[in-house]
Amino acid sequence: MSNSVIDIKPLNFPWETSDPFLFCVHHADFYPKGNQHMGPDASLAGRNIGNDFVVKDGWRMYHGSKVPGFPAHPHRGFETVTIVTKGLVDHSDSLGAAGRFGNGDVQWMTAGKGVQHSEMFPLLDQKNENHLELFQIWLNLPKKNKLTDPHFAMLWNETIPLHPIKDENGRTSVVKIMAGELEGVKAPSPAPNSWANDPHNEVAIWIIKMEAGAQLILPKASSGINRTLYFYEGDQLKVDDKRVSNYHSVSLKPDAAVNIENGDQPAALLYLQGRPIGEPVAQYGPFVMNTQSEIREAMSEYQQTEFGGWPWENHEHVHPRERGRFAIHANGREEVKDN
Repeated sequence: MSNSVIDIKPLNFPWETSDPFLFCVHHADFYPKGNQHMGPDASLAGRNIGNDFVVKDGWRMYHGSKVPGFPAHPHRGFETVTIVTKGLVDHSDSLGAAGRFGNGDVQWMTAGKGVQHSEMFPLLDQKNENHLELFQIWLNLPKKNKLTDPHFAMLWNETIPLHPIKDENGRTSVVKIMAGELEGVKAPSPAPNSWANDPHNEVAIWIIKMEAGAQLILPKASSGINRTLYFYEGDQLKVDDKRVSNYHSVSLKPDAAVNIENGDQPAALLYLQGRPIGEPVAQYGPFVMNTQSEIREAMSEYQQTEFGGWPWENHEHVHPRERGRFAIHANGREEVKDN
């Protein structure tokens, strides 16, 4: 088989991405049991509270002071796709929308012209450890959509298709399709003004789980498409004839099928694919525009308006312990999954 591999690189924090993706981060934290405030039932001594990104005892507080997570912060000009494979996230935003999601759910948020949101990690279990694993992917918006109205959608775990593929030896790979299409199996619709909303852009966001020894062939994409595999769980893979160790990324040629052969441990991979937007990128922290003057405008507007202000009682807002998974949209529509 022809070699489709362009490059193999070790994964750092955050992960390197290609246009149309801006950023991808993998959070894996092994939190202890929770306390009465839904924070860790453990001492926070020795941690840089407010900016705790050093893994100590298997977990981090990030920017949280009592509950781990990311208190209210702004975004403009792109989309966040948050895939929570284990644990829960409490979302609150400046539009009055809110939610609790996790254990396989995905939140797709178009920041557009500007939104503030908080993403906190409530530790609900007071008797057992609370494990969290999530990916946050930043997908750029083209210039024509950078100032679109903010939007957020929940892709509940129950609605995201799982596509099992058996190889000739009977070993199975399962592809969870959060964006894009594989062998006629389509993801739920993305946000309306997303780059992923146009099938021509061939945006794909998949998590691939492979049994030990399984083989999987990824179909080719169109010429010019960027695509990358992120091997985050397992031992060894072969991608065509190249050996890949755990916690490495593999950038792939677009116009060749790719043969993935797993080693003797179960494996998990994130796959990102898309047509490049191909526009200038100007970024300052949570603002991504096309020019530096647009960045200055974004900062000035945020200072004046706070993108609608903050309607919650604090910047580290968490929902009541007894709530299950839910979403309340800015228009008041409510989805309840398992209360």
